Amino acid sequence: MSAHTFGWASIARLGLVQMALGAIVVLTTSTLNRVMVVELALPALLPGLLVGVHYAMQGLRPRMGFGSDLGGRRTPWIMGGMIVLASGGLCAALATALMATHVAAGIAAAVAAFCVIGIGVSACGTSLLVLLAKRVAPERRAAAATIVWLMMILGFALTAGLAGKLLDPYSSSRLIAVTTTVAVIAVVVTALALYRLEGPKQAPIESDVQSKPRFVEALRQVWDEPAARQFTVFVFVSMLAYSAQDLILEPFAGAVFGYTPGQSTQLSGIQHGGAFTGMLIAALAGSRLAGRQFGSLRAWTIGGCIASALALAGLVMAGTVGQSPSAAWPLQANVFLLGAANGAFAIAAIASMMRLAGEGREQREGVRMGLWGAAQAVAFGVGGLAGALASDIARWLIGHTGSAYALVFGLEAVLFIVSAWMAARIGQSDQGEFQIDRDDARTPAPSATNRYRTPVLDRG
Repeated sequence: MSAHTFGWASIARLGLVQMALGAIVVLTTSTLNRVMVVELALPALLPGLLVGVHYAMQGLRPRMGFGSDLGGRRTPWIMGGMIVLASGGLCAALATALMATHVAAGIAAAVAAFCVIGIGVSACGTSLLVLLAKRVAPERRAAAATIVWLMMILGFALTAGLAGKLLDPYSSSRLIAVTTTVAVIAVVVTALALYRLEGPKQAPIESDVQSKPRFVEALRQVWDEPAARQFTVFVFVSMLAYSAQDLILEPFAGAVFGYTPGQSTQLSGIQHGGAFTGMLIAALAGSRLAGRQFGSLRAWTIGGCIASALALAGLVMAGTVGQSPSAAWPLQANVFLLGAANGAFAIAAIASMMRLAGEGREQREGVRMGLWGAAQAVAFGVGGLAGALASDIARWLIGHTGSAYALVFGLEAVLFIVSAWMAARIGQSDQGEFQIDRDDARTPAPSATNRYRTPVLDRG
């Protein structure tokens, strides 16, 4: 364990880093997406594939985490990752501008740029989470996860809004200027936020001094830990369900309920508002800010998955009765509840991740966090496209738009139920019980001799 734990000010400083990361990511995955499709009249598939490249490169997260484990400090990896990410974002903007005159060359440059973006996100994001996991006290993990993630969402919102205004009227030079400004600000903010935050390098453990394993060996060691392996599968399945709705919710509202593009965009805002509410509720309930904790993070993880499944079941009903004038479905309320359930589940899951990162063999926190980050990235990359593809196939087979969407939402609900079952089983090995969060503040950390036998899961 580190020499000292982070207070709220230090947690907020890491939130600033996450905000900077989100600012660059939203420019590359959202703003450049719109420019390619609208201003350059390129197929929508192109930005979708480029975002997929960025997710695919995040398979490097375990390797990045392993590097930070060996180095003993996370700050160089966070700072270096942010510089790489900013460079990739700028290169992506230059590549997009190039597409206006040389399409093939611009696309080739964009592929390379999005590879760099994925590497930067992997290095920066993985080490940031590890630093949070190692330095935040157990009773503050849910609140810390909420602060950091809400600041990232704030980075999304501020950058998207300001960039949209500054890009009007659009020109390639404006795009490059805005991206350069955001990239420079992100790097400067990160450098200031990290200044003297982590402290000196920790002394290495004696066994690691004698023998530093190769990455493949370290990854095998982590995969051999039952809780780490189970949690990896849980992250993939739950995030697959979480992301599969992203590309079909607004088309569903338009096709089944007749929403205009503006109304469907507002519906997405309602979902985000629900997610914000769910995150705050889970953070407050999972913390001891008022001297009392309402349920463990494990319980909130399972409950969030079940609640998400129930909300999706509501959308299944909406698909069948949405067009019936005698049975109008409260779609907005349903979507708000879905967002709230998703938000509560996500914060509880991130907090549990922060706890589990320190369970098992010492000096493997980065590999564990990288493994889970890679599982999430792959799930997000596959989930959105799978949801959209499944809805197209279902419409072709069934011939009724509402029922087709209902089938896809039903499959997502099943995935969330499976995720809840998986979350209930994580850490149930030798003793068959979980060590719940409310005991964390009173229970000393497991020793090196019994660490592998300690039951875990406390989502975060």
